Amino acid sequence: MKYILFLLLSIPLFATSSFITQSEYAEQLYKNPRGIACGLCHGKNGEGKIIANYVHKKKKKSFIGPKINNIKYTEFYKALTTRKKGMPRYYLTPKEIEALYFYLHENDAKRAKDVQ
Repeated sequence: MKYILFLLLSIPLFATSSFITQSEYAEQLYKNPRGIACGLCHGKNGEGKIIANYVHKKKKKSFIGPKINNIKYTEFYKALTTRKKGMPRYYLTPKEIEALYFYLHENDAKRAKDVQ
């Protein structure tokens, strides 16, 4: 019995890989970062998206989620850590922000590869 307990307790010590890849983690975080999914406003791949059309003072306007798959990391980080009009507050960790950025740029690399 002691040996079985020792074996069960030692398994995590020897595990070398995660049950989820960085890519999978990043994708899940983009799809549901703690509430409203990024893609609902920024598009499936961060390409930007019209959220709503409306009329203000007799002029047609659109509320647009901006394109975020083409910005530098420092700009991306700042956008997620400072309050912006219309942007929900997520309280993401620096590692989570890095994973989101990785997800957006990984998809760009895949699309470019598919085009070639």
